[in-house]
Amino acid sequence: MKRVYLVGFMGSGKSAIGKRLGTLLNLPFYDMDTEIANQTGMTIPQIFETYGEEGFREMETEFLCNFPDEYCIIATGGGVAMKEENRKIMRRTGLVFYLNSTFRDIWRRISTDVNRPIVQRSSRNELEKLFHNRKQLYLQSAHFKVETTNRTLNEITQYIASQILRLRNN
Repeated sequence: MKRVYLVGFMGSGKSAIGKRLGTLLNLPFYDMDTEIANQTGMTIPQIFETYGEEGFREMETEFLCNFPDEYCIIATGGGVAMKEENRKIMRRTGLVFYLNSTFRDIWRRISTDVNRPIVQRSSRNELEKLFHNRKQLYLQSAHFKVETTNRTLNEITQYIASQILRLRNN
């Protein structure tokens, strides 16, 4: 096990949990969206505007293919699991944890976020449909499904860390 990937819908807590997990396990933490933005010198909304969603999805695949082979925590973008190639890369190169949340919780976190292009151009109903459509892809990606509803960030982080340590020690 080299990498730990956190997958889930936007607003599921991947970045917040990833940062805590990196600190707890003393591993580097990377946020895929931040890394792509830094590489391109553009914000995520600018990337979507310039290259479209398809272009951004290609950048995610390039990130996964070209990322250094190191022990680390990676919070993926919410749509990374849409591509079969990405799901295969993640399962092959690390442990994948799917952060499962309710749409109600997600909506509460993302509804006013101007840095999420898909949120800005979609209605609540459209986002809920996207949420349900992606769920199966997250499950196909994941080695572990982590329920986040009614759990604190600390509880979720501790659970994931215990699974990583258990597997590392076997």
